[in-house]
Amino acid sequence: MGQGCRSQKRNHRRIDFFFRREERETMNVEEEVERLKEEIQRLGKIQPDGSYKVTFGVLFNDDRCANIFEALVGTLRAAKKRKAVTYDGELLLQGVHDNVEIILKPSPQPASRTSADSVVKN
Repeated sequence: MGQGCRSQKRNHRRIDFFFRREERETMNVEEEVERLKEEIQRLGKIQPDGSYKVTFGVLFNDDRCANIFEALVGTLRAAKKRKAVTYDGELLLQGVHDNVEIILKPSPQPASRTSADSVVKN
């Protein structure tokens, strides 16, 4: 086997590793967003529309959240990008933004059978 073949195989392994790492990171972000939703439900107050509201300071200063999230602000930004949460601003900083409200949007309810039937009948 020539020197060129070995370096090509090595490069293919690096590329495969890079793409697998990206898949793992994407999956980890999704998992962290789901855990963030759970923590907001635990710490927040449910609203009449089914959403949950919590302040950044409450999330940031919670011991359990501190142990779960390596980068809470990054997880919040990922959740905002996926439209799971809303809050004012782009970057939240401890102290300065402790009173910023983070709202976990209500999860969509499956359509009830009676409402689907009424659409068909009309």
